Amino acid sequence: MEHDPAGPCRCGRQPAGEPSGCFLALYGAALRTGRFDWDLDTGLMTMDATAHEVFDVRPEQYDNRPETLAFRVPTVEAHRLDQIVSHALKDGSETYGAYFRIRCHTGTLRWTHTQGCIQRDATGRPRRIVGLVRDATRELGDSPAALRERADDEAERRRTTSLVQGTTAALAHARTVRDVIDVLRDTHGLAHLGASNLVMGLVEAGRIRLVAEGPAGSFVPGTRLTGVDEDYPMSEVVRTLAPRYIETADDFAESYPLLWPHIGELGITAAAYLPLIAQARPIGVLGLLYQDKTGFTEDERNVLVALGSSIAQSLQRAMFYEQEKDLAQGLQQAMLPRTIPGVPGAEIAVRYRSAALGRDIGGDWYDVIPLPGGTPSGGGHVGAVIGDVQGHDTHAAAVMGQLRIVLRAYAAEGHTPATVMARASGFLHELDTDRFATCLYADADLSTGVVQLVRAGHLDPLLQHTDGSCHRVSVEGGLPLGLSAEFGRLDYPVTTLELDQGQTLLLCTDGLVEVPGADLDDGMRALADLAAVAPRDLQRLADRLCGIVDGRGGDDDAALLLLRRRTDDTPRSGGRLQQHVAPSDPEALAEARHMITAAVRAWGAGERADEIELVADEVITNALMHTDGAAIVTLRVLTGTDRRLRVDVEDSSSALPRRRDAGESGVSGRGLLLVDRLADGWGVEARGGGKCVWCEFVVPDPEERE
Repeated sequence: MEHDPAGPCRCGRQPAGEPSGCFLALYGAALRTGRFDWDLDTGLMTMDATAHEVFDVRPEQYDNRPETLAFRVPTVEAHRLDQIVSHALKDGSETYGAYFRIRCHTGTLRWTHTQGCIQRDATGRPRRIVGLVRDATRELGDSPAALRERADDEAERRRTTSLVQGTTAALAHARTVRDVIDVLRDTHGLAHLGASNLVMGLVEAGRIRLVAEGPAGSFVPGTRLTGVDEDYPMSEVVRTLAPRYIETADDFAESYPLLWPHIGELGITAAAYLPLIAQARPIGVLGLLYQDKTGFTEDERNVLVALGSSIAQSLQRAMFYEQEKDLAQGLQQAMLPRTIPGVPGAEIAVRYRSAALGRDIGGDWYDVIPLPGGTPSGGGHVGAVIGDVQGHDTHAAAVMGQLRIVLRAYAAEGHTPATVMARASGFLHELDTDRFATCLYADADLSTGVVQLVRAGHLDPLLQHTDGSCHRVSVEGGLPLGLSAEFGRLDYPVTTLELDQGQTLLLCTDGLVEVPGADLDDGMRALADLAAVAPRDLQRLADRLCGIVDGRGGDDDAALLLLRRRTDDTPRSGGRLQQHVAPSDPEALAEARHMITAAVRAWGAGERADEIELVADEVITNALMHTDGAAIVTLRVLTGTDRRLRVDVEDSSSALPRRRDAGESGVSGRGLLLVDRLADGWGVEARGGGKCVWCEFVVPDPEERE
């Protein structure tokens, strides 16, 4: 009576349903066949002495781990063997068999054959493989026909391996989903498998979104977004997580009657739909459409499964890239100003360009800050900021947002430009970050055209004249924000320039001018040359300048801010005088009064000269009497819709002036009453740690009086 290898062992030590250990022992002894037992849960595979001989390894060279045999199994053979075993494990097979070659210690290749029996638990999950391995050199033979067949097989395997490796290498450079699709559609990609075209869908919230269509005319209306439960091959593949090979046109027409009428006339005779699985979940489906082909060989299926795995990994990486970039760009856009305020006497344009490559974002930012001291009639007072936080990631964007907010707050409080920079540097140094930032801050008084510039390790600005010519403005600078506080060098020098009517100040980050391998100064000169020939319209000028980034790409963000002093309704300054008055310096007070008297008469105040002198003297006296510090008196003539003389008195106290009832016999308390009655406009503004009381008087133009 013959022994049943699948039945119970006669010795009673082997359970029914498993290959008999006694049978395997007898079979191995007769045919010099070795045995192995592979525990899939632990990954350990034990082999008997004969199996060691077949693999040409000594017992001490093998540690019961299959990967240890890699030095005996060539890479191509190992890849093919892995695919065969993986396919059998996934499709529910009970057995598998395969021929493969090993490299002996002498360096020669030897054909080997293996057979395995897959044992599964009650749920169908594979738990163990028990099998045989034997020398198959004699079986295959060395006849010329066999040698040619093996040579052809080897050439085909090399071609297939080259295709898989080449496609995988190309996919490694794909950053976006579109890049993945383009790689697969390339003539060196899957077209070598004979596919005429491909379709691809991404799984999103239980539905499949089509991202790559098949050949022209094959699109089915209503399939741009389909459910997983619908009667389409992509839906079936997502449901079953198994490839779907459609081997004939009749198979296609019978299996998918909704789809076939739209592609039947395109000559499609076969198709393969592969699930793209990453981290044990389907993320998409790839469909390959064939013309003049029927059926799929086992080798073709193995190649497609191998490619599907590589494509899935690349697709998941591309999806993560796009999601992270969208998140990062959204974060950065949220940190930038949503709107730019209108500033009397100024025209402003801003632009921001994200890096063309890379999911990382930079800490580039711009800001426009209304400052104390501006009036609708006298022209605006504005702060223009451009900056760049070190690094290209979401942390850089987060630091940028915090730095922009605090710098804006310091500037709006009325601090001097140097103080704004010093305090912002101190804030960044105390922040829990190792990042530093470069920054350029311009404090522009549009009524006078005076611009105070402070530079913290940033690029110099450019100045465009009314004739279009443009040049670089040299601004003395200090250390970047954060570093100046760390090294105790918080004294930022201030550079002052006059911005004439129609002139434009250009502030930018290095992403606009920096080109790999080129000098930064050359980039600045190129930007100035471009500005000289660009349109005078400010918005078109901004677009043209940012076109540099759009044209060359790059891996750095770029920000641009243009500030132009208007020529139409911008108030013009007829003069500007300033006097510092110490709290206990009668001579300085007398000089200030003399300055006011001389100025109001020289500037043609006419009948209002006495009123202006009286109000100015009252405001100066209040500043000296009610504060502990000095007063700074500034006189300006502003010409716009009305010609006005403006008096500013700054002091170091943040306490606001208030009216008091002087009573019938009071000798004080009437100061603000006089200011309110005589001045055409007045107010109080915060200025850093102090304040500024300003008054304006409408005065006629001397030429009009004549």
